[in-house]
Amino acid sequence: MGFIGDWRRKRAIDKIRIGEEQWRRVEARLPFLGHLTPAERQQLRELARAFVATKEWSGARGFVLTADVQLAVALQACLLVLKLGLDWYRGWLGVVVYPGDFVIPRQTMDEAGVVHEYDDEVLGEAWEGGPVLVSWCDAGATHDGINVVIHEFAHKLDMRNGAVDGLPALHEGMSRRDWSAAFEPAFDDFRRRVDRGEKTRLDPYAAEHPAEFFAVMSEAFFQTPALLRDEYPQVYDQLRLFYRQDPATTA
Repeated sequence: MGFIGDWRRKRAIDKIRIGEEQWRRVEARLPFLGHLTPAERQQLRELARAFVATKEWSGARGFVLTADVQLAVALQACLLVLKLGLDWYRGWLGVVVYPGDFVIPRQTMDEAGVVHEYDDEVLGEAWEGGPVLVSWCDAGATHDGINVVIHEFAHKLDMRNGAVDGLPALHEGMSRRDWSAAFEPAFDDFRRRVDRGEKTRLDPYAAEHPAEFFAVMSEAFFQTPALLRDEYPQVYDQLRLFYRQDPATTA
């Protein structure tokens, strides 16, 4: 059965034909890929092609899901697992792309046991065991220093070991103590800075929860690595070990 599954996967990937012109056109919208070596860029392309072939794609609210949009999402999603492999995205299939912000109904229960319902306007959402939902903006995949795709796929990596808590499954040789020693004081410091109204260079949404802090720091790691290294060098170092990349050095 495993052989049949591998054969079907290879056949699906072989059907995805992407010319050099299209690669270059889509990659031009993602300047943060510029730190990759030629060999890494080719590896990323192969991962993205496999990602496009093996996930189920759909556009929401009438959004026309073009091949360029699929490829742009795949390249960004696969950047996170460039040195880890696509197995880190196993166990779920769906990628849903919206034409902009979208609303998700929420329910919360207060301390008195009263349930409150409200609509939450979001740019993206990653569901445990389910799809990844991302918005697509006219300006491209990123805007105002925010990268929705990297953010939501970082959540997917966080989910692989259970709770969405900002602590993904660490590699052999990495230490939970070292991770906590880097992330916990950085999160507390960042939350204090946001609470006192400081205009931070990193997305203030990171102060919402440790899981959001991990996702936002992952955005910064790939998009503005020198900034993250300057602001929170220990966090940068842990992400360097986790993603097995060093964009601040190679940029």
